[in-house]
Amino acid sequence: MTLLTLSASVPGIKPTCHGHGDENCHATTLESAVCFLALYLIALGTGGIKPCVSSYGADQFDDTDPAEKEHKSSFFNWFYFSINIGALIASSLLVWIQDNVGWGWGFGIPAVAMAIAVASFFSGTRLYRNQKPGGSALTRICQVVVASIRKYKVEVPADESLLYETAETESAIKGSRKLDHTDELRFFDKATVLARSDKVKESTNPWRLCTVTQVEELKSILRLLPVWATGIIFSTVYGQMSTLFVLQGQTMDTRVGNSTFKIPPASLSIFDTLSVIFWVPVYDRIIVPIARKFTGYKNGLTQLQRMGIGLFISIFSMVAAAILELIRLRMVRRHDYYQLEEIPMTIFWQVPQYFVIGCAEVFYFIGQLEFFYEQAPDAMRSFCSALSLTTVALGQYLSSLLVTIVTKITTRNGRPGWIPDNLNFGHIDYFFWLLALLSVVNLIAFLVVSMLYTYKRPVGTLR
Repeated sequence: MTLLTLSASVPGIKPTCHGHGDENCHATTLESAVCFLALYLIALGTGGIKPCVSSYGADQFDDTDPAEKEHKSSFFNWFYFSINIGALIASSLLVWIQDNVGWGWGFGIPAVAMAIAVASFFSGTRLYRNQKPGGSALTRICQVVVASIRKYKVEVPADESLLYETAETESAIKGSRKLDHTDELRFFDKATVLARSDKVKESTNPWRLCTVTQVEELKSILRLLPVWATGIIFSTVYGQMSTLFVLQGQTMDTRVGNSTFKIPPASLSIFDTLSVIFWVPVYDRIIVPIARKFTGYKNGLTQLQRMGIGLFISIFSMVAAAILELIRLRMVRRHDYYQLEEIPMTIFWQVPQYFVIGCAEVFYFIGQLEFFYEQAPDAMRSFCSALSLTTVALGQYLSSLLVTIVTKITTRNGRPGWIPDNLNFGHIDYFFWLLALLSVVNLIAFLVVSMLYTYKRPVGTLR
């Protein structure tokens, strides 16, 4: 953030502009390189922060204390709430500063905020509960796969007590409790079968012999994958806020009331943020206590139930967007507004679809965050949090792929297609209906996966 601030304010690395606006700015190779280096450093830092900060925060709660364990579920709600408070400031105050004061201040303020955040983080060093690192999760996964393949001819004994595991109450993996053996994916159990060449009394070769806990780690990851896959469609729906919702908004009246001020269509995503800020306290303080009375579950809903509700709600966001577009197109046809850039229909009719997505987000994304943390093996929590975050990226890729396929099919024989440059000639409502249909199919798949899901069974103590 400091480098980005310098690239927008220091002569020599700041692009030279001519005239009053920013339209005539020309960056040299060096200036572009500094700017992109700053952006990639931010991406690198984000990759370190996002998967770890939620896991590390949740690690501060003691699972053996019922009161703390209950508060841990609330932590994920308020953690996500704080993220959206930051997003609200960034998409309103900081955008105004960047547009009206300057990019140097627009980047400088968050740079100072990050410096304060770093200082705040380190100030609590003596208070934190730190889990011992268990080493590379990917290495342990590869060891199980290699050991299983090497012993593919070996028969797995019916008596699970014959499978290799350390005699101690602690797991051989630092920072992880032992995991109870499960009967699923038995091929990988071959890695735990003792062969004559395995020297247990001496140090074992993990590429030939693995513990039951290490094998169960891999099984836990594989069991998470079907649940993880259902998040891709949800992220595709979520991604419409920055793509088709913006295009839809550009065709509508962007004025605020009777004033000359126009709201940028992309700024309407602020209503998604406001929705999250509204629904987090409602969920944590109202929905959970009510649900607890009916389910008897301390957190009101299980994480899978919460995610399922989020998937269900997201369908209505696409339905709302499709109905709005249907009404908009009827107005275009009735009054022959085909060549009009902004039809006389206020952009604020888009607010419901943003608000519904925000509600779905509170149920699905927070539920997903907590689910992947709780179901991850103890020494793989950050790894699984990172895995859950990849659904956002894959959802964007899937959205691009769907747009490409739909455009190619619907523009045959010279037709304008569903998503033409002038949306007044198109049918993006069909695309929203397509996403609604995919969301229904995805919800059904999620329900099947949820019913078949086997929860992890930790035993023993942490090392």
